[in-house]
Amino acid sequence: MIKTPSDMKSYKERIRKALTDPFLRSALDKFNTQYRENRPRIYAGVDFEGIRDEIAAAKDDALPALMDLYESFKKHAEASGAKVHLVRDAEEANRTISEIARENGVKKIAKSKSMTAEEIFLNDHLIEAGYEVIETDLGEWIIQLRHEGPSHMVMPAIHLSRYQVGDLFGKVTGKKQDSENIDKLVKVARERLRPAFLTAGMGISGANFALADSGALGMVTNEGNMRLVTTLPSVHVALVGIEKLVPNLKSALRILKVLPRNATGQAITSYVTWIKGANESLSSFSHRKILHIVFLDNGRLAMAKDPIFSEALRCIRCGACANVCPIYSKVGEHRYGHVYIGAIGLILTLFYHGKESDRVIVQNCLNCQACKSVCPVDIDLPYLIKKTYRLVLDQENRKPVKNLLLSRILKNRKLFHFLLRRAYLAQKPFAAGDTVIRHLPHFFEKAHGFRSLPVIAKTPFRDRWKRIAPKAEASGKTVALFAGCAVDFIYPEQGESLFEILQKQNVGLEFPLDQTCCGLPAMMAAEEETSKELARQNIEAFADVKAEHILTLCASCASHLKHNYPKILGDSPEVKAFTDKIIDFSSYMINILKVIPEQFLPSGKKVAYHAPCHLCRGLGVHREPRELITVCGASYVPSKDEDVCCGFGGSYSVDFPEISSEILKKKLDNVEASGAEILVTDCPGCVLQLRGGMDKRGRGIEVKHLAELCAQSLKSSAT
Repeated sequence: MIKTPSDMKSYKERIRKALTDPFLRSALDKFNTQYRENRPRIYAGVDFEGIRDEIAAAKDDALPALMDLYESFKKHAEASGAKVHLVRDAEEANRTISEIARENGVKKIAKSKSMTAEEIFLNDHLIEAGYEVIETDLGEWIIQLRHEGPSHMVMPAIHLSRYQVGDLFGKVTGKKQDSENIDKLVKVARERLRPAFLTAGMGISGANFALADSGALGMVTNEGNMRLVTTLPSVHVALVGIEKLVPNLKSALRILKVLPRNATGQAITSYVTWIKGANESLSSFSHRKILHIVFLDNGRLAMAKDPIFSEALRCIRCGACANVCPIYSKVGEHRYGHVYIGAIGLILTLFYHGKESDRVIVQNCLNCQACKSVCPVDIDLPYLIKKTYRLVLDQENRKPVKNLLLSRILKNRKLFHFLLRRAYLAQKPFAAGDTVIRHLPHFFEKAHGFRSLPVIAKTPFRDRWKRIAPKAEASGKTVALFAGCAVDFIYPEQGESLFEILQKQNVGLEFPLDQTCCGLPAMMAAEEETSKELARQNIEAFADVKAEHILTLCASCASHLKHNYPKILGDSPEVKAFTDKIIDFSSYMINILKVIPEQFLPSGKKVAYHAPCHLCRGLGVHREPRELITVCGASYVPSKDEDVCCGFGGSYSVDFPEISSEILKKKLDNVEASGAEILVTDCPGCVLQLRGGMDKRGRGIEVKHLAELCAQSLKSSAT
């Protein structure tokens, strides 16, 4: 049975151990990159967004009717000779399956891969009851021999090298194995597993689909073991999560268009099997298959009624949320999940296995949106993860110190800004030349020393605004600036760069002084009341501003303002009026102002680009920043994994510095390999992370905000 640490100290020990495993790091890193590179190819010519939206809508329609679908399935399946059960929880599921085995005189059980079986720890129960259980999926068999749980929903043994498998098979066979010859290792497994199919009295499988209008089951696999498990033994038990019920074959085939593509990069898997009823079976005394279909509730029916968390039941178990996750690519295995791995696992763990198993792992999220962008059923995974964390806190009736401080300070804008101003004085003893902090005080962990930190500005942008304001009017367009905390108090020069650009473009600028933190840090900490209060304050601050757009230099702020405010406050006319105006810097420059190269001085500098997560995925902006680099007279130099997170994630880099530093290292390695002289991005948080990392390396590659690059290239007058 899987044990997940319930305290942060133990959890971090497991993380550190994973980060020192060279094979794990290399294998997961390569897989992460290859998956993202191959995914566009396998979806070429496929309307991913269209199919995704159709599946999500169909799933949402089916969830309120699960019991109706179940009754229809039961009627058709039992008319075809099957026996259908609905069990409340893991205990009842295990007992039911064990009783089926006992009633049929079963001694040996062959299992095909099933995450639902893993969820209820079925193997442990059956073995304790005296049955011999053999996993027949290659990866599942390997981890069964190692007494581990699957480290990925689709590829359970991805964390193991061929040499580890070779050593394992050597112990099993008593013969030394050639670990370089994968075909021979597979042959060892085949020779060991084939007898299990012929001697097992019961086969246990899962199912990907349960068709309500026919009572048929659909199964998607890449190995022939499932077909053998479901046909050769005289008894077949299918354990199925009740959310796998779909109305008909058409609904299942729609999912089948994306499931293999998203899971393994295949247009179709090697085996798609459909089973209906108790078919002929020569191994049975009655010459008919004994077929039991066990539908598992285990909290699903309650989730289906939840207005927020029902969305998680759309999941089709493709595992893509782990495939693209920068955290999983560093630590993998059960350090990023309990039974279910990846972003969806951080959510489902609470409902299926309780708060003790979820309280720590649910905090390990960067909010980079990568999982959301590839989800084939449009689950807003990052949002649900934060809602799950809040539910954990509510169930434990506690509030961490960080949350108490966030609530006390952020709600009071004047207090918050007062403390930021005083921070400038507090940091002076640690600042080098009043620009950067390279050596943190000794009470910080050593793990936090992977980057330099910027100093809080002596004069924040809101104070500089008093000097700028008289010049901010223009006869052309007008925009309002939402600065965010970082531009206002850490990088006011980025705001001044924007002002300079707008001046040359004859664009007026408004800066409401009552604006405050966007609220994303509070939402990341599951401090919902604080996040809601900040949203109200900001909408109020901009209510009377006459501007066509609300422009922000921070991608994280922009995405939060635009997409999360309606979720936090509801999509009222006031909220919509605010969110409709939100725009990022590069989109405004390219699509609204339509700047041209003639307005800038060509520098010819080689410039690499880092795409902030909340820009490329949160706002869907891809082309504009790269085009703007070229328009501004620089030479855009592509670097590998440009749209992969830099590891900042706001407070994430403070909470999990071990992982943040490794993500940053790969990012900076790729930038250096590009030969760039300058690295630009459109988010001050990313600037903080990237500039701090580059400063520690001492390589001489400048890190700038894209607005700074453009301002420095401006001609003396716009044309």
